[in-house]
Amino acid sequence: MARARIELNRDLDPVPLPASVMSEICRHALDTAPEECCGLVVGSIRQRFENPCRITNVMTKMHLSDPVSFPRDARQAYYMTEVEYLRAQQEAETSGRFVSAVYHSHVDAGAYLSNEDLAYAEHPLFPFPGAAQIVISVLGGRVKEAAIFEMDAVTRDFRGVNGRLLEVIDT
Repeated sequence: MARARIELNRDLDPVPLPASVMSEICRHALDTAPEECCGLVVGSIRQRFENPCRITNVMTKMHLSDPVSFPRDARQAYYMTEVEYLRAQQEAETSGRFVSAVYHSHVDAGAYLSNEDLAYAEHPLFPFPGAAQIVISVLGGRVKEAAIFEMDAVTRDFRGVNGRLLEVIDT
């Protein structure tokens, strides 16, 4: 089913994110440009967003090994290294925490959820059901904006949900 990507709605209140988490996600996005970064944010009941975990983007490797199945490389998409995200998920669960968000960057593009991002996040086999999606926009070698997209609690998908800006807070 084709549908339009989900855009940022600047009229909605921003979502607070600890400065240390935002700083690390932005640093990761800038470190990997011109390729997209990807990772997880681990949280707890007490604090939803506590610790970002960098995950290696292997989309270029996937593209080179099978360009038909993976027509884009890491400059336009991400594919998380499974062993890394499973390890991060296990470490979180062992400490009583959970994956609260998946993050990735868009290089030379805005902060939105693309059709491919939506297909991944809403897939029945998605390993982090209910996790928010954080997108960092990198333009001209600088972070332009950061947005969060949250799943609708009733429909269990992102349809009709608008992105919200992230607001950096001291913790």
